[in-house]
Amino acid sequence: MKLSGSQIIVECLVEQGVDTIFGYPGGAVLNIYDELYKNSDRIRHILTSHEQGASHAADGYARSTGKVGVCLATSGPGATNLVTGIATAYMDSVPMVAITGNVSNALFGRDSFQEVDITGITMPITKHNYIVKDVRDLAKTFREAFRIARSGRPGPVLIDILKDVTDPKNITDYEPEKIDINLKTSIKPMPKVSDEEIQKVADLINNAKKPFIYAGGGVIRGNASEGLKKMADMMDIPTSTSLMGIGAFDQTDRLSTGLIGMHGTVASNRCVVDCDLLLAIGVRFSDRVYSNHKHFAENAPIVQVDIDLAEINKNITVDYPLVMDTKEFFDRIIPLLKPKKNPIWLSLVDSWKNTFAENQISSSLKPRYFMEEIYEATNGDCYICTEVGQHQMWAAQYFKYKYPNRLITSGGLGTMGYGMGASIGTQIGHPDAIVFNISGDGSFRMNFNELLTASKYNLPIIVVVANNGVLGMVRQWQTAFYQKRYSQTILDTVLDYEALAKAVGVDYYYADTRESYKNAVESAIKNRKPAIINAIVETNEKVLPMVAPGKPIDEMLLK
Repeated sequence: MKLSGSQIIVECLVEQGVDTIFGYPGGAVLNIYDELYKNSDRIRHILTSHEQGASHAADGYARSTGKVGVCLATSGPGATNLVTGIATAYMDSVPMVAITGNVSNALFGRDSFQEVDITGITMPITKHNYIVKDVRDLAKTFREAFRIARSGRPGPVLIDILKDVTDPKNITDYEPEKIDINLKTSIKPMPKVSDEEIQKVADLINNAKKPFIYAGGGVIRGNASEGLKKMADMMDIPTSTSLMGIGAFDQTDRLSTGLIGMHGTVASNRCVVDCDLLLAIGVRFSDRVYSNHKHFAENAPIVQVDIDLAEINKNITVDYPLVMDTKEFFDRIIPLLKPKKNPIWLSLVDSWKNTFAENQISSSLKPRYFMEEIYEATNGDCYICTEVGQHQMWAAQYFKYKYPNRLITSGGLGTMGYGMGASIGTQIGHPDAIVFNISGDGSFRMNFNELLTASKYNLPIIVVVANNGVLGMVRQWQTAFYQKRYSQTILDTVLDYEALAKAVGVDYYYADTRESYKNAVESAIKNRKPAIINAIVETNEKVLPMVAPGKPIDEMLLK
């Protein structure tokens, strides 16, 4: 059949199972938007308030559903406004396709109006990117882009399309294809890990007296949580997760030690030091985890399982590297394991769990209570999106995540302003779910324009603003390392949250006590409308434990 470029784009999106895209129109993509208008019964378009919000929404949609998120922007500033969102997705291995328009072939490369080299700009922060100059290349490009985005270690792919490629008069042959959207095979298959290598690791696990698991986002991306639990249960192995791995292992399980790293639990960080075997599965050894590489698991052999060869020995030198999919790892190694119990080791781990367990327990409104009340009100069955700062760490520390893909947060890039867009994408992907966006008053200023999007589409997102009047995490560092020189971290107090909520058409709640906060959470959940909870936090509240940069992981600040 003969189709125009814009028609091919829509058909390819439908082929890939795309039913929702997030974007903002402009001159270079008007042809695409015109075709989306004609096909609004097949693909839903969510108009955000800013292109960056669209990229974060596509990211949140992808993380929470496991599908490829899609965002669309025009050329020039529209395209560059996607960059932070693309980088966020790249750092956290999120499958996303970003589509941008560009000037026509005749104007390309001449510094024309709203022209930028977006493929050059995004080259370091995408798995791959394309510039399409010929309508005949569109279908192949889209199919390849989606396959790259979802296969192997997932990540963002950018497709930049010159405007005349989408001209309704520019037509070419198009043959539909039946696409297996569950196919995650890489275009370049990896070498298979040998049975001998797997057996060596199985022998290590069978013989270890104090094994410990450090699980990351690769377990979630690889749909390997079931295998992780099976191995941990079978071998009685205490299990921690990175920030990206939260939810990969049920945190209500007796073997869970919680978060590891700079703001990890005492138990997780002590286990790294005292274990006699560290199993690092689907992790990249972020500096926020290892802190001082010379003293990280220095008494134990390290097994690293990761699908990306580039992450092997990059930050931490390991003894047994396995470049493979995490699900395949569990499928192959579990039959080789001999079930056993580790009562002495687990007893020691339990004693560490009790250390500092009373932190932030108070009759007053503490950040800990923010998350515990949400857990109580939802029985843990909700989605927690976050911005970046102290509130992000409190959200990671004080909510018991039982399922994968329930904490939607920017880990590698640490993007303030991420959460509001991400919560929109999460709510769109799960229309009947309860979605919270945990924010700080600093991050909130970066993205409250997206409240208009939540209001426009009546998305019942509940924004909890941990309002302490300062840039809390930066202030905490200034307190600890800069002799309390609070340079530019004290925020003004002119923002009237209630008036803002009224202006953008969302509900408003004020909470400065545990009782008022509890009532606010319960009312917001019941009303099913977009809402702001202005929750007051003491200015000098800290995120603890904390490992100072460069210090051994078990040297934790507890006050």
